[in-house]
Amino acid sequence: MAKLKLKAGSRPPWVGLAAAFWVQISAGNATNFTLYSSALKSVSGFSQQQLTFLGVANDIGESVGLLPGIACNRFPPWTVLLVGVFACFLGYGVIWLDVSQTIHPLPYWVLWIALVVASNSNAWFSTAVLVTNMRNFPLSRGTVAGILKGYSGISAAVYTVLYSLLLEQSASKLLLFLTLGIPVICLAMMYFVRPCTPPSGEDSSVHVHFVFTQAASVLLAIYLLTVTIIYDKVSLSDAVSYVLLAIVLLFLLSPLGIPIKMTLFRANAETITPLAGSTEHLAEEEGAPSQSVPLLSPSSSTSNLGSFFESEYASDVETLLAEGEGAVKKKRRPRRGEDFKFREAFIKADFWLLWIVYFLGVGSGVTVLNNLAQIGLAFGVENTTILLSLFSFCNFVGRLGSGALSDHFVRTRTIPRTLWMACTLIVMVIAFVLYALAFSGTLYVSTALLGICYGFQYNLMVPTASELFGLEHFGIIYSFMLLGNPVGALLFSGLLAGYVYDAEAAKQGSSTCLGPECFRLTFFVLAGLCGLGSFLSLILTIRIRPVYQMLYASGSFRLPRASDH
Repeated sequence: MAKLKLKAGSRPPWVGLAAAFWVQISAGNATNFTLYSSALKSVSGFSQQQLTFLGVANDIGESVGLLPGIACNRFPPWTVLLVGVFACFLGYGVIWLDVSQTIHPLPYWVLWIALVVASNSNAWFSTAVLVTNMRNFPLSRGTVAGILKGYSGISAAVYTVLYSLLLEQSASKLLLFLTLGIPVICLAMMYFVRPCTPPSGEDSSVHVHFVFTQAASVLLAIYLLTVTIIYDKVSLSDAVSYVLLAIVLLFLLSPLGIPIKMTLFRANAETITPLAGSTEHLAEEEGAPSQSVPLLSPSSSTSNLGSFFESEYASDVETLLAEGEGAVKKKRRPRRGEDFKFREAFIKADFWLLWIVYFLGVGSGVTVLNNLAQIGLAFGVENTTILLSLFSFCNFVGRLGSGALSDHFVRTRTIPRTLWMACTLIVMVIAFVLYALAFSGTLYVSTALLGICYGFQYNLMVPTASELFGLEHFGIIYSFMLLGNPVGALLFSGLLAGYVYDAEAAKQGSSTCLGPECFRLTFFVLAGLCGLGSFLSLILTIRIRPVYQMLYASGSFRLPRASDH
């Protein structure tokens, strides 16, 4: 990994986190496919299966992040974000040209590639801010992942409100905003997303700051859902719409209150000591030793981190001497909880169990998300934007709640996060069965349950992968895990749901299918797959429980000691 200069001070990590929220909202632009897919279908005359495969292209681009993962280990975050800016501009620009009929018709394969490029900007945006902020807050990785993924999940509701209040529900205006507006936002935030000295895990204000951030995001989510419902029921004037949008802007700016507060009350902020075991700490060990004495004595957990790195370097020296004397031939492979290279993690059973569980859970959820507009129409819902906002809100609740909930039980009971993946997969089985049976009034209940569980699945994979395989090469490991999303979309949405829908529509003699039969078989198959995923997740939980008992034995995260070679 390239050595990056760290921004010192207690405020920069929080400024970077606040900027990351805007980038994560931008990184949710792929969720807009539901908003403009109907216009794309009607303008181009596509069948449902053709439209579904465009949705698969959307998921492939969003989730194929191997290159961003590699880039995060070699280049500073701003360069990774810059690539995403160009991808967003080029991809959505081409789609806008077609939908607005500026250049029409464009070949199907051109639109498919454009969607891959456009949504791939999400991978560059999200990977850059997620990897950077998890390294900036290494002792709160579950909470940080939950908050960041939560903002990505709630982005659909943000875009829905923007689409309704400002863009007059125009697909071409929405695509123009994605082409120009998103790149401008990310260019403005680029400077602030940078590697920083991590704040001390022992500072009580860190917990307070996270609570404030979570509270602000929850209030934003509730507000967005409320505005969407009000817009559907009441006709609003332009002035009222602008006021409602201004309030959204204030909510998005609220996390900046943390560094502002730290600036106004500088005396409290300056007592924070650098985190032992952080990148800055390692840099000091490699260079000239600092002669300054910290204002606060390190805690026991911090001492464990420091002793781990000291013993690791000592062991490396001993290993080199032993190799020179012929006593040993090579260093041992890492153990779970230590830093793995990608090729080392790739051959581990736990790696593939986690990938399959993620693939089954997220692949099933994204199938519903991609077809949500058509599901709503099939069930007789005229305005499907409420369904999208409901799914987005519950998705946000799942992402944010999963981080806080799993962090609590990991620290107090050393319960692996994968247990919650198993529980939510069981709930997904219930949701899909409710979809298939199509009882009166269950559409919104099923959508809400699925949104929460989808958020759990999407977010819990992130800290789990980092805890099992380390943060050093986390970017590429995380990016490979994300491939479960497009693979699931291809198999479950493109091949299964699209084929079943078109077959039922053909029976009705129309290109549009109406009634619960349009997706019934799809829902039953997805329920079975989620049941299988729950079983595999329980197996993974049993396998990795000793790892969590080692990492969180003291009630807070600590790195494992290096073993003898």
